[in-house]
Amino acid sequence: MMNKDSFRDRVYKLVTRIPKGKVSTYGDIAKALGNVRLSRAVGVALKLNPKPIEVPCHRVVKSNGELGGYSYGGLDMKKRLLKAEGIEISGNKIKNFEKVRYKF
Repeated sequence: MMNKDSFRDRVYKLVTRIPKGKVSTYGDIAKALGNVRLSRAVGVALKLNPKPIEVPCHRVVKSNGELGGYSYGGLDMKKRLLKAEGIEISGNKIKNFEKVRYKF
């Protein structure tokens, strides 16, 4: 069981706040946690996410709008989940990225 105040737990709590139809970045989450330099650690925490739908890590993308990775079904699954929420994607990049970006 994770300590309630663990880094991963704080990451997961923030990710659950990203609404459907919006995306956030690894850096946005790191910044909300107090240190933008922790963006890679955010990525590692999301890779270890035990509840990928409940904690919607598919809504977290790179700061340039590229999709990044997805441990639960790969990039095709991440694309399907985002498209189902109304996010437009071209190639591996979010269309109108700043319009759908959610900042904490």
